[in-house]
Amino acid sequence: MGAVCGCCTAPVNFDGEVDLYHFDLHRAVGKGAFGKVRVVEHKRSKKLYALKYIDKARCIKQKAVANIIQERRLLEEIDHPFVVNLRYAFQDDENCYFVLDLMLGGDLRFHLERRGHLDEEVVRFWGAELASALDFLRRQRIIHRDLKPDNILLDAAGHAHITDLNVAIHFSERRLHTSVAGSMAYMAPEVVGRKGYTWYVDWWSLGVVLWELLFHRRPFDGKTAEKMTNSILKDPLKFPSSVDQYCSQDGQDFLRGLIERNPKQRLGCKNRCGSFDDIQNHPWFKPIDWDLLENKEVQPPFVPDMKKANFDVSHELDEFLMVEKPLTHSKRKANPDLEKMKPELRQLEEQFTVYDFTKSKRMSYYPHNQPIVTSNHNGDDEVDPASVIQSATNTILPTATVDRSAAGSPLPDTHTNGHPYANGNGYSFDINRSSARSPGPYHMERIDSDDPVNSKPRPSRSSSR
Repeated sequence: MGAVCGCCTAPVNFDGEVDLYHFDLHRAVGKGAFGKVRVVEHKRSKKLYALKYIDKARCIKQKAVANIIQERRLLEEIDHPFVVNLRYAFQDDENCYFVLDLMLGGDLRFHLERRGHLDEEVVRFWGAELASALDFLRRQRIIHRDLKPDNILLDAAGHAHITDLNVAIHFSERRLHTSVAGSMAYMAPEVVGRKGYTWYVDWWSLGVVLWELLFHRRPFDGKTAEKMTNSILKDPLKFPSSVDQYCSQDGQDFLRGLIERNPKQRLGCKNRCGSFDDIQNHPWFKPIDWDLLENKEVQPPFVPDMKKANFDVSHELDEFLMVEKPLTHSKRKANPDLEKMKPELRQLEEQFTVYDFTKSKRMSYYPHNQPIVTSNHNGDDEVDPASVIQSATNTILPTATVDRSAAGSPLPDTHTNGHPYANGNGYSFDINRSSARSPGPYHMERIDSDDPVNSKPRPSRSSSR
């Protein structure tokens, strides 16, 4: 007989599959295109988590089913101290649920907008943590594709964590990806220039993020997609005139190394074996003890004020005013008939599978993105990602663009309502400034994806937990 929690409504079988009844629902801390994010407490362990829930009807209407399933799969493969990790996944008749590590320290956009810029010591510390996370994702064959201050969350102690894998993909070992996804201001030249790309692009994005945190502006900008593209591709890298007040010579050299247009010369990308020794050994990171850092045994130089809300408190207002239906516990219909379901709903039912980190081993879904074999071998099994033949066959059909007006990237002293730009192929670029209202630490976005999640992979077991 399973362990049962007696409560005022119905007993909860904790030995059965995880569902919403295993959690008490607390305040909302974020809002996105398909639902909200709220704090939840596991009824048995009493641990707090972030619950991101996706409205199935909205998801299907926006043709985002493939993205949601892909994010679910990738999150199962990941467990790292500087990533917002998945702990549970499940669904009911109305929603799909991600239960994630709780980060109440706010996102870096929140803190950047309130402080104007951040001290070099703080930025260096977060840069080291983020570099560790990116190296881990690379070893998992994952490109994040949307690294920016909005997608970096702090825990209560001040450690940085990468979140939002909604447009992340597995990269191929033998050919470059060509679809355009992410936030344009942080895209590498090989993405906006349609030259094909691999995991190198995340290191460029890290450079843009660190630049923005230090100087409260980005190195390349433009009011239109065309101007933004030209800036990223052609404009020289110019430091602010007051750069020495904010950043040391070693820090400036590090930024130049990351924001390098030639991916073969970019920091973090020089080693063919994928090691990031050039990052770890850079003079800017001389104060960093990497072993202590990755064990979270180093005191962060910036600690969020936990006496204040480090997110937009207005996320609860819609429910309070009854503008939208509040989230409630509800039992699933017994034995749903898959044959009678619409194809998209059936796909969610079959492929958004249950995950419980206390009972399940993490699995790798990498085989579903098998590389296209080319003849560009250099005498061994390793292929230079910067010289392989491009292929456009790795893309799924472009999906409709979701309005992400609250999730843009603001420029200094400017706040307007941002709207994503979509070209004729349905790809979305986040090039506009955000509204003054922060999207909150767990905002949700969706764009285009490379991974063909409509296939039915045979996942392989991984030894990692």
